[in-house]
Amino acid sequence: MKKSEILQIFDTLRIQLQNISEKDLNDVSTIAYQNNLWFTKDSILRSIAGMIAMLEPKMLEKWIENYQINHNNPKKIGVIMAGNIPFVGFHDAICVIASGHILYAKLSSNDKILPTFILNLLKKIDPRLESKIIITDKLNDIEALVATGTDNSARYFEYYFAKIPRIIRKSRTSLAIIDGTETKENFTLLGEDIFSYFGHGCRNVSSVLVPQNYKLDTFFEAMLPFGETLLNNNKYCNNYDYHKAIFLMNMDKFLDNNFLMLRESSNVYSPISVVHYHRYIADADIENYISSNTEKIQCIVATKPNKWTNITFGQAQNPTIFDYADGIDVMDFLKNI
Repeated sequence: MKKSEILQIFDTLRIQLQNISEKDLNDVSTIAYQNNLWFTKDSILRSIAGMIAMLEPKMLEKWIENYQINHNNPKKIGVIMAGNIPFVGFHDAICVIASGHILYAKLSSNDKILPTFILNLLKKIDPRLESKIIITDKLNDIEALVATGTDNSARYFEYYFAKIPRIIRKSRTSLAIIDGTETKENFTLLGEDIFSYFGHGCRNVSSVLVPQNYKLDTFFEAMLPFGETLLNNNKYCNNYDYHKAIFLMNMDKFLDNNFLMLRESSNVYSPISVVHYHRYIADADIENYISSNTEKIQCIVATKPNKWTNITFGQAQNPTIFDYADGIDVMDFLKNI
């Protein structure tokens, strides 16, 4: 396929997603929710909106023009998709398709419905993709791999696929830097970064850096509007109740607003329903914290762009086509297979 044909396929997908009927949306979201109770309709709508934004024609054209693509020697590329948020493997999938290779998609048991729905749409848009998109449970004959999983699964992938080119991603999370000038409105945007997808994404903020003597009252107040949605999800409530019980039994100190707990900790990872905060005195403290957690941080957000990030509050879960997970350029990897 020519680049122009690929762009046309993706643009048609974008238009179809924009115009998806209420019936089709309800059908796919209902089945997805039955398969995974974290996948609410709102979460699925957010995921679809992210895919639509990623396929914006001018951005997509600018992105694909960065790469020389050879379609004459397609390889079998395995993509192991995570199941933490709806169709988190979308970017990897379109990279393989755009690069002219054959996609062998291994779906997570937690997220089989939405990827199958989207990939089948692509096949209907262009029948040539029927032989280019294969959903499979086995990756025995692949020639390269792009895998996303946990630290434990990454060790298995490294061992099992040691003889082929591979990108293997481990667990990551995201960080917010608070400088003390934030308003309630700023923190409401930060709440989107914390609570979208109930905090399951690697781009969800699970830890915040705060000035040494900063009081967290305004932060907590800004989080209150998220409570109703969170408390209506039984799985979220179970996480909240469980971790609160653990903290109480261990006599850990924490702040609580009945659906979110804040605990002082230098650990960048935090459980669902918990956000860690870590205090700093000077920029050097921020620098040291980020440096010591580089391999664990997916993205950093702040009120306004600074020397550590250009992602502002509310934008963590809105990656563009140019934003590669873990900063590894998948298209560059694929063109060199």
